[in-house]
Amino acid sequence: MTQQYIEQFISQALSEDLGRGDLFALIAPDRSVKASVVAKEDGIFSGAVYAQALMKHFNIHIIRMHNDGEFFSQGAHLCDIEGSYIYILQLERVLLNILAHSSGIATLCAAYMAQIQDISIKLLDTRKTRPLLRELEKYSIRNGGGCNHRFGLDTMLMLKDTHLSHIGNLCEIISTARERLPFMCPIEVECENLAYVKEAISAGADVIMCDNMSVAQVREVVAYRNATAPHIVLEASGNITLENIRAYALSGVEALSVGSLIHQARWLDLSLKIK
Repeated sequence: MTQQYIEQFISQALSEDLGRGDLFALIAPDRSVKASVVAKEDGIFSGAVYAQALMKHFNIHIIRMHNDGEFFSQGAHLCDIEGSYIYILQLERVLLNILAHSSGIATLCAAYMAQIQDISIKLLDTRKTRPLLRELEKYSIRNGGGCNHRFGLDTMLMLKDTHLSHIGNLCEIISTARERLPFMCPIEVECENLAYVKEAISAGADVIMCDNMSVAQVREVVAYRNATAPHIVLEASGNITLENIRAYALSGVEALSVGSLIHQARWLDLSLKIK
């Protein structure tokens, strides 16, 4: 995530909201004011780099702001700012939208992490992100203590069920991939049962995704991997919830990928108050 991307994102968000111009600015006198973003519930703060770019765009002074990944309680001032009354009103909705969405993802991710914090395992997101918001949403995952899976189809080769149904011989397709893909490009294969795990390992996969398997099935896969191919990385995914994540984490896999970290995250209730 580059500064150029953040600034472009902010510019597009403002263009969407301001349209041809703020009508209130045509009728109201401007003055310098102080304002605060106030939390109406507990959470994990996320969105600082976007907020900083937004303030810079309007030349608004940041008096104080929470750090990304920092816990806050209801009533906390997440961001105290000072500057043009008109400009603060113009940035208000974009600022709150970003912080509420980003902090909501970070807060849910942190709740999942709290269930497995004593276990050596990676909690990953997925590509189930809102169109054009992937950078923001994956950044929010990191602020909640999670890790990012691939950013797109160009990051690694993952052969899912929709690929596997038409590619023919798995060994041949992986062999072709080794010849054509960049050196050290990982290859992951999605597997629904132990039989296909054995085939994927034999074909030369680097990573096996245990897709929609029960905890008991995942343990079988771990036992087989440990005995026959300890270099293989195992990932479990599908129907992992706050209630069962610990059981999956204790199964022996190296990673858990959970799409709901993003697509089920709830916006936090935040408001901007002008003093």
